[in-house]
Amino acid sequence: MNRLHWDDLRLVLAIAEAGSLAGAGRRLGVSHATVFRRLGEIEARLGVGLFTRSRRGYAATVAGEEAAAAARRVEAEVLDVERRLAGRDLRPSGRLRVTTTDTLLAGIFAKVCTEFRQAFPDISLEIAVSNQLFSLSKREAEVAIRPAAAPPESLVGRKVAVIAQAIYGAPGLVRALGRNPDLGAAPWIGPDEAMPYGQLERWMAAQGYDAACGLRVDTMLGMAAAAAEGAGLTVLPCYLGDADPRLRRVAAPIDELAIDLWLLTHPDLRRVARIRAFLDFTAEAAKARQARFAGAG
Repeated sequence: MNRLHWDDLRLVLAIAEAGSLAGAGRRLGVSHATVFRRLGEIEARLGVGLFTRSRRGYAATVAGEEAAAAARRVEAEVLDVERRLAGRDLRPSGRLRVTTTDTLLAGIFAKVCTEFRQAFPDISLEIAVSNQLFSLSKREAEVAIRPAAAPPESLVGRKVAVIAQAIYGAPGLVRALGRNPDLGAAPWIGPDEAMPYGQLERWMAAQGYDAACGLRVDTMLGMAAAAAEGAGLTVLPCYLGDADPRLRRVAAPIDELAIDLWLLTHPDLRRVARIRAFLDFTAEAAKARQARFAGAG
């Protein structure tokens, strides 16, 4: 069977466009002799002459012109496929499962996830909202967005912000406390024992506010909701409390309660395209919101 391969068509096209064997050889990165030999093999296999030689070089015959035209069409198709495949590599795709806390999702990252989906529509997100750190090793999630003093040694990631925290209360309660309030005399809302927040519990105990805590809630969003209804003062991340018109900040952020925000993944996953895309995008989004995290805007 007289089969014509893509390499044969490339050679014919190079000769037709260059007008010489030497010019075709330069285009293809082979010698003049190689072009001459391969052209002879192609013509012998097809049983037809593709070029005529004159003083001006090589001119395509009718058959040669037809072969060159076919080569141009194939070349355009090959280049188009290459571009589309390369573009697919540049657009990561697939399912990505992310875990974060209720407050971070409600206060910051619901919008960030929406922006990410607009930028990477081929990646579908699954968000696991929990105040417990899901196991990334067991693939319960692939990325964690977590406040932590230090991340687990088994995970890798980057610190993207420092979360400031302050005391908040309903406007009526804050007004009633006056300009120099005795915060220990005010009612307080604290974390329930089911909510792992030892840092806040220790701080409240050290300040004497623990004794005034008549309401405990097992989520920070629940603490914020109760404070907004006037149930008492509570400590909230500034990005959450400042954004809620039902709350007023009582004082400056509490230095002892500032906590780092981490983006984490398992070491085996950090080079996966969709995970790399999410980590980079989210880090930039957190950087753009530094003032909110710091309680400065």
